[in-house]
Amino acid sequence: MKTRRTVVAFAAAVLLAGVSMASAQDKSIVVASTTSTQDSGLFEYLLPIFKQKTGITVKVVAQGTGQALDTARRGDADVVFVHAKAQEEKFLAEGHGVKRYPVMYNDFVVIGPKSDPAGIKGMKSVTDAFKAIKAKQASFISRGDRSGTHSAELRLWKAAGIDIEKDKGPWYKPIGQGMGAALNTAGASNAYVLSDRGTWIHFKNKGDLTILVEGDKRLFNQYGVMLVNPAKHPTVKKELGQTFIDWLVSQEGQKAIAGYKINGLQLFFPNANDPSA
Repeated sequence: MKTRRTVVAFAAAVLLAGVSMASAQDKSIVVASTTSTQDSGLFEYLLPIFKQKTGITVKVVAQGTGQALDTARRGDADVVFVHAKAQEEKFLAEGHGVKRYPVMYNDFVVIGPKSDPAGIKGMKSVTDAFKAIKAKQASFISRGDRSGTHSAELRLWKAAGIDIEKDKGPWYKPIGQGMGAALNTAGASNAYVLSDRGTWIHFKNKGDLTILVEGDKRLFNQYGVMLVNPAKHPTVKKELGQTFIDWLVSQEGQKAIAGYKINGLQLFFPNANDPSA
């Protein structure tokens, strides 16, 4: 009898241990995000801090914003963390997201070779710079991937009065890849490229590239985060996903974002409390 009780107790203990282990292994979420949050090194810095605080593992799928939102639309992510407000609001309007939270911002910069064949260095107007690049037909690398950066680039061509689909020539080269790849391509081909500042600061293969245009208010770059709607996608881990969002916009999370620096340079600026963001 005693032996039987021992066996039953042991079996129960093994079962509970298995449930506990499965539960621990399941304490993870998938975040569909942009290549800029990945290529800038931000996640490499933030996620260990978040895991130590909560025990939650974050698996990042780094894509352009459009692709990240499509991943979330399929229910293949729990949270989406991107930087194209119009696309984010459309995602919410379609019912795929619960609520958009502003998290942080940085800015875009126009990068190009130090030789600057289009003569744009120091221009205060980014649209004037784009006009000069087109006029000179100087090589320009486009992400071409429906990312937040690509969307911003298309807005700037339009603001410059240029229909890039109609007016592009061999000088304009869409690559359909992320920010790091776009910078590498620009460096290898002596070309201009629009980059978020965070990825540029983190980018190690700068070569002959440098920042040529910055500071125009149209280069502002806002990031937002949303929980994928569990009512539409039942597999979403809503409690764990919301925990990640709540931490990002908390005082602790915002302080961690502000604390991410390279060579003393801050890459992202928290602004979760800005209602207009």
